[in-house]
Amino acid sequence: MPASTHPRVVITALGISQILAWGTSFYIPAVFAQPITADTGWSLSLVVGGTSLGLLTAGLISPQVGKLIDRHGGRPVLLASSLFYAAGLVTLGLAAALPMYLFGWVLIGAGMGTGLYDAVFAALGRMYGSEARGPITNLTLFGGFASTICWPLSAFMIEHVGWRAACFVYAALHLCLSLPLQMAVVRKAAAKSVSSTAASSGAPPADLPIKHEAVIFGLLALVLSLAAGIGSIVIVHLMIFLAARGVDLAVAVSLGTLFGPAQVGARVIERIFGNRYHPIWTMISSCTLMAVGLLMLYGRVPALVLIILLYGGGYGVSWIGRGTLPLALFGPVRFPRLMGKLAFPSLIVQAAAPSLGALLIEAAGADTTIGVLTAFTLINVVLIGMLWWLCQDHLNAGRTP
Repeated sequence: MPASTHPRVVITALGISQILAWGTSFYIPAVFAQPITADTGWSLSLVVGGTSLGLLTAGLISPQVGKLIDRHGGRPVLLASSLFYAAGLVTLGLAAALPMYLFGWVLIGAGMGTGLYDAVFAALGRMYGSEARGPITNLTLFGGFASTICWPLSAFMIEHVGWRAACFVYAALHLCLSLPLQMAVVRKAAAKSVSSTAASSGAPPADLPIKHEAVIFGLLALVLSLAAGIGSIVIVHLMIFLAARGVDLAVAVSLGTLFGPAQVGARVIERIFGNRYHPIWTMISSCTLMAVGLLMLYGRVPALVLIILLYGGGYGVSWIGRGTLPLALFGPVRFPRLMGKLAFPSLIVQAAAPSLGALLIEAAGADTTIGVLTAFTLINVVLIGMLWWLCQDHLNAGRTP
């Protein structure tokens, strides 16, 4: 990158792209699903299932995405994401039959795999090396506003021009806004693997294999996958869970609006104080807050605002830990490839989790589902504790990003 491109400019440009990327993929069903169902007659489960298909596609390609970023930098991958998003959204808007609609989600899934957090975190690691923690944290501040901006915008467009035209508008924004922004700030990198360069010149200590590395990597993948899966279920079925606590729809929607600010607020706190401690403590706090929030919900504690703030805050900083903890543990040289490998199970779990949650709600009820999710969050606290214990040598050596 040229010295004239300040990191704040880079993160602002990429952050705007992240808002659009999340708002036109993961957050689409919340506003688009009902209008699409009403217009086409397709079942709601199949319409919403497009998101799962997209996440599955993203998960399947993520290891290769990590390798591409490692070899060629983030520029070609991020630019491709804008093209995939645009093609997918145009396909959705033109879809006259369900197979074409689902194919549109495959294209959007390719955009998700090349353009959401995991890919951009890897690109930032490639750009900034061990100094990427700050940029990663700052980027998540933008992403936290995706639903706040895109949900009202989507509703406005659907009401005035229809859902198909809204898809075309979003496709145009990817081509005319995201693509130029990413072209401007993500410069072409040397078409040679960073890993190869480091190997020939002598990799820094933080990039050498660490003690118990295979077990640490497996535990980290499990922790991140459980956090992502639980988070997906809660986001999709939050209104059902609140209704099970006797909250009417209007109040539930009002409470739901606190979720985004809770995520952003927690990320701001992490941004201010994060450089003072190892990223493993970010992940420990995330797992703990998610567990406390769901435990209070399961225990019918009459403090729903506090529950949303605690759980939302924990879920919000989990995305920071998802990027900064692997960087701190394994170093910047191997980070892009390992980020792709870590994304694979996490995205697969995210793809399956909402449907599994719906099946559990139908079979056992919302209360039991909340109890099962609470149990999984407590298991995740134990797992992150085990990870902390295994990383003692690394932590004591002071190898922080």
